[in-house]
Amino acid sequence: MRIVAAVAAALVTWSAPAIAQLERLTQREALTGLKTALERGAAAAVAQLGTLDGFLGDPRVRIPIPESLARTEKLARRLGYGAQADELVLAMNRAAEAAVPHARELLVDSIRSLSARDAKAILGGGDTAATEYFRKTSDKALHERFLPIVKTATARVGVAQRYRELSRPAASLGLLKAEHADLDQYVTRKALEGLYLMLGEEEKKIRKDPVATGSAILRKVFGAL
Repeated sequence: MRIVAAVAAALVTWSAPAIAQLERLTQREALTGLKTALERGAAAAVAQLGTLDGFLGDPRVRIPIPESLARTEKLARRLGYGAQADELVLAMNRAAEAAVPHARELLVDSIRSLSARDAKAILGGGDTAATEYFRKTSDKALHERFLPIVKTATARVGVAQRYRELSRPAASLGLLKAEHADLDQYVTRKALEGLYLMLGEEEKKIRKDPVATGSAILRKVFGAL
């Protein structure tokens, strides 16, 4: 009861019936509901991104050529190298799509380690509090898991060499940002950003309409919120 009582006390703007409903939840129900929501959100986000065109076909997460190379990209296209630039974008997004399925195991491990304190913070947090929990607990491990997969994917099609050729003029003029210098690091970070974005979208759906999930525990926990 400590979790739900603390959240109810903190959210003083709620109506009396809403607070009473939340207080009737047991600590076990609150934890079970949160873990169920996290598992569903993670599974949906991974399934959506970790497939053909999961990144490339979605403008919200599509990985572009780094912004510090925008001028170089435009020049390359004017000089007739548009196909090569398109190949680079394709390869970066395919690398991200290959990496994302490997996130599920790490996200599940994070869910299993959810503590009472974490649960209280998530229940009383904003629309993407659970997503921020994933970012806090799993980002380093996800980055370490994604990076070698991205490297393998980019090396397979020789995209790293094309990227170096494209970025060389900008680098020589000091226009290439440090975080854009390493293609594999750039793709890995953008892949993680896309994953967190989609996790957040799935979380918002559950919070907004728990009834639509078809899960009794989600209706009970998030319906109380």
